[in-house]
Amino acid sequence: MAAELCPSSTSTSLPRGNGVIANAVSVSKKSVPQVTETVAAAAAAAAASATTQHNLNNNNVEPCSWQSSHPTLRERNALMFNNELMADVHFIVGAPGEAQRVPAHKYVLAVGSSVFGAMFYGDLAEGESEIHIPDVEPAAFLILLKYLYSDEIELEADTVLATLYAAKKYIVPALAKACVNFLETSLEAKNACVLLSQSRLFEEPELTQRCWEVIDAQAELALRSEGFCEIDRPTLEIILTRETLNTKEAVVFEAVLNWAMAECKRQGLAATAHNKRSVLGTALYLVRVPTMSLQEFADGAAQSDVLTLEETHNIFLWYTASVKPKLDFPLARRKGLVPQRCHRFQSSAYRSNQWRYRGRCDSIQFAVDKRIFIAGLGLYGSSGGKAEYSVKIELKRQGVILAQNLTKFVSDGSSSTFSVWFEHPVQVEQDAFYTVSAILDGSELSYFGQEGMTEVQCGKVTFQFQCSSDSTNGTGVQGGQIPELVFYV
Repeated sequence: MAAELCPSSTSTSLPRGNGVIANAVSVSKKSVPQVTETVAAAAAAAAASATTQHNLNNNNVEPCSWQSSHPTLRERNALMFNNELMADVHFIVGAPGEAQRVPAHKYVLAVGSSVFGAMFYGDLAEGESEIHIPDVEPAAFLILLKYLYSDEIELEADTVLATLYAAKKYIVPALAKACVNFLETSLEAKNACVLLSQSRLFEEPELTQRCWEVIDAQAELALRSEGFCEIDRPTLEIILTRETLNTKEAVVFEAVLNWAMAECKRQGLAATAHNKRSVLGTALYLVRVPTMSLQEFADGAAQSDVLTLEETHNIFLWYTASVKPKLDFPLARRKGLVPQRCHRFQSSAYRSNQWRYRGRCDSIQFAVDKRIFIAGLGLYGSSGGKAEYSVKIELKRQGVILAQNLTKFVSDGSSSTFSVWFEHPVQVEQDAFYTVSAILDGSELSYFGQEGMTEVQCGKVTFQFQCSSDSTNGTGVQGGQIPELVFYV
């Protein structure tokens, strides 16, 4: 009796692969000839398999499976990302009406996240095949899943905060750290207040500290940004209590009014003086109104209509009367930040080798080993008595102008340095060279520096100096103008 070869539900099935489809073999135990014929058939199949493998090695046969064309486990896992193939769970991600259906594989998610592990395999695991996640943005959830499937992290400015939320929610520390690093590198005055609010929410102390550094040093830019108007009420109050805000109180008051207007809009209220006062509540009393100059108060806060007539009256009396009324506003000025100075010369000289200007540029390059904020320059003045100078100062990186200002200063004839300021402090990153320049117009009998240093330790910051190709008036590392860099850290 000939052996019978046919598919069988009880037979052992070999998977498709290497270009060969192996049929299931059903072996009858009734006779030895049947077994013999089966063995012969198996031998023939083995020979065919060997021939096919030989053809594969010689690229004569294209593998028909995606597994074969992706040799590493990482590549094969990556192919399963957002793929319906073998998906055993689906997520409905996003707010109702904007939700997106995302396929996934429980095992992969559980291996990468303890939250998913408990959700799918823990003691209280539930067997739903469809899970709703309304509080996570679809784009952020896909970034999270892509990392879990492939270790790839693709962050964008528009979604990084939502991704950080997802990484925190599902306890994926590496992705959360990458989000924080991304935020730190993109941190600037216009988004510092928003990121401060988020860093407090996500309990990220390092990011919080970086936000405070920017807000303190560039307070005016930060408070006047659109981002400031987007913060929550607790963050507003924390900023208003900040002792080291480096700006005028009139700027703080103006920023508070802008926030109140935005909050009225969020609450669907008309932006009347009454409503702005209502949404501010006790936060208004954190503004140090009496520390404004009388002129600033009269031109600004007194005409805002947010203060009551009694409050306005009492503040005017506080400015002018010998017996001052009691006020509900803080009376002490903010401490602000104390500027530090990096002095790069060991001595100065004058007259016998006077420093001439005539519209030429004095320039020097510098780098620091820690992030700082350049606020201005210290310059030498006249050695022949009191004199006024006009000066254009500039800060550049790789030829791009970051800040410039046209201003004046008066020197008293001494060898002291005289500060000139940029309009706003400028953030300077570590381990990158920047160029500062000054073009002076004034007395040519001027002091100049000597015995310059290539490296200067100033507090916790190390400065390195090198000559600049922009310098056309003789200033270099060893001598010349621009004796000081004025900065915050």
